[in-house]
Amino acid sequence: MKTILIGATTLLISLNMQAQNTNVKDETKTTTTTITDSKGDKKYVKKENTREVQEIELKKENPNSPNIETKPSPVEVVTTTKITNPDGTTRTVDIDRTSYYSFNGKKYKVDLDAKGYRIISDDSKKTALLRKTSTNSFIYRNGEKTSIGYFDINGNLVLETYDPKTDSVSYETYIVAKK
Repeated sequence: MKTILIGATTLLISLNMQAQNTNVKDETKTTTTTITDSKGDKKYVKKENTREVQEIELKKENPNSPNIETKPSPVEVVTTTKITNPDGTTRTVDIDRTSYYSFNGKKYKVDLDAKGYRIISDDSKKTALLRKTSTNSFIYRNGEKTSIGYFDINGNLVLETYDPKTDSVSYETYIVAKK
C-alpha cells in the first residue's frame, strides 16, 4: 500500500513538472546554392533557423470565472545560420549580412562563401573578399587594396583604408538596400 501511494505521488509530481509554460515556434529555411566553375560544381547549403520563445503569463484570477486569461508577454527571437561548405565543413554565422549594397551609384551583392563573405559587383567583373577577425570586424581584400571593414548600426558596410602617402585613413560606406 505504501509503495502504491509513493508511486502515485511521484507520478503526479512528474506530470506537474511537464506542464508547458512557454510558447515555442521553430522555423528552418534551407537554401542550396550551386556554383559551377572550371573545377566543377560546388554546393553550399545555408540553414537559417529562427526560434521564437514566449513565456506564458497569466492575468489576475477572477473569482467568478473558472478560466484565467493570459496577458501579452515579450517574444525572444533567436536566429542562427549554419553554412555547410562543399568540403563538408560547417560554420555558424551570428548575423547573416547577405544583401545588396550600393556605393558610388553601383550595386554590389554581399554573399556568404566558405570562409566569410564575397562582394560581387553588379556587372560580375569585380569580386572582393570579407574575412571575419576576432575583434568583430572584417578584412576586406580585392586585387588592389586591403581594408578593415565593419557593419554599422544601420547595417551598412563601412571600409577604412590607410593611405601611407598621406598618412590618413579614408572611409567608404556601402549602403544596404532596403528589402
